Amino acid sequence: MKATALFSSVSAEWATPQWLFDALNARFFFTLDPCCTAATAKCPKFYTRTDDGLAHSWAGERVFMNPPYGRGDNGIEPWVRKARGEAAGGALVVGLLPARVDTEWWQENVQGHADVRFLRGRVHFVPPPDYIPPKNQKKSAGAGFPSAIAVWWGWPVLAGSFAHA
Repeated sequence: MKATALFSSVSAEWATPQWLFDALNARFFFTLDPCCTAATAKCPKFYTRTDDGLAHSWAGERVFMNPPYGRGDNGIEPWVRKARGEAAGGALVVGLLPARVDTEWWQENVQGHADVRFLRGRVHFVPPPDYIPPKNQKKSAGAGFPSAIAVWWGWPVLAGSFAHA
């Protein structure tokens, strides 16, 4: 196992910092959080792992998505694919993502399909309540990777779209 849960599958339930959600919500007015726990939900309407947000339509919603960052069927790829597809159907989807621009999931579902802004510095995700950090690690350590905000507008991406919504 690696040094921190942010680099491993120890827990996929690290929450978005409230200040970051609040800044985005002030801009986009979210109605749905499709991948959270009941304790970390940022919107009144939300889906937990048991509810399976991937199995529900997001049509007509303004979606805030901080997906699990792992690989495979329970990781990030199905979520960004869903975001792209739901936006094609008219939903607004805003994703907090690791800025992994060299990956297949990014190239196929984010690049050229979403408006992207890279965050300065490293996001300090909120650990699950029962998280115990490994020795020599702070509980509130910043992510070990850069992050980006991707916006799938529900229509073709226009240059500078952040300024138009």
